[in-house]
Order: sequence, then C-alpha cells, then structure tokens
Amino acid sequence: MNLLDMIDFFEANEVSPNDRLGETITSLRFQMKKRFNAIVAIIKDIEKHQTKPTIAMLQALLEGNIEEENKEEETYDFGTPTLITENEELNYYRESYAKYKDYYHSINQELETIIDRTKYVKGNFGGGYLKLEMTKEEFENLKEKRNNVHHNNSTEIRQ
Repeated sequence: MNLLDMIDFFEANEVSPNDRLGETITSLRFQMKKRFNAIVAIIKDIEKHQTKPTIAMLQALLEGNIEEENKEEETYDFGTPTLITENEELNYYRESYAKYKDYYHSINQELETIIDRTKYVKGNFGGGYLKLEMTKEEFENLKEKRNNVHHNNSTEIRQ
C-alpha cells in the first residue's frame, strides 16, 4: 500500500525517484527568513525617513495654524516710501548698466589674456595638455583681483 502511494506521488508530480526535488526545507526556510528580515528593514527605513518626518511636518503646520489663530496679527511699519522721478530711475538704471558693461569688458579682457597665453603642448606618451604661459605673480594678481571683487562688494553689483 505504501509502495502504491509512493508511485502515485511520483506520477502525480511528474518526477522520477532519481530526480532531486530542489532545495531542502531548511534552506528554503533560511532564505525566507532572510527575505522577511530584508522586508522588515525596508519598512523600518520607510518609516524612519518618510513617514515620521512627514508626520512631524504636518503636526508643526497644524500646531502653527492653531497658535497663529490665537495670536493677534502684528503690524509692521515699513515707513513711507520715497518717491523718485522717472529721470532719477532712468539715471539709476543707466549707471547700473554702465557698471555691468565695464565689468563685462574687464572680465572679457582678462579671459582674452588668459586664452592668448595658453598654448597646446603635445604629450610624448599620450594626449596633449594646455600650458598657461604666465608668471606666478601675474596669476596670483589675477586670482586676488577676482577674490577681492566678490568679497568686498557683496551688496553691490558683483564686480
């Protein structure tokens, strides 16, 4: 009877007794455990980096609205604006345009100087390279000029 049951099992599953049925149950259990641990780690990461910050932002927004409703609206005095004439405004923009134009020309001249002093040198063992024929003092002066311009005039136009 047992032998008949075994033969029925092999015929129903279309396997022969000589075939290997695949991995053992313990190895399958180990793989499933690893996958479950990976899924748990993914869910914890999503909760840590997406869900909790989103909830915190929503709560802060909602609490902020409740607090704002309880406060009286503060008034700010911006002062009275000074009115300027159309000619003064045009003069202001003309001067700004002239400053930017001068700045552009100075940068353009410096760039042309650098390009004129740059030479292509063919390498012996591979690709060539560009060589800047400028003294160290000239290069440092150029670099210092660029650095001073941005740091000293941060509120004015960038010159």
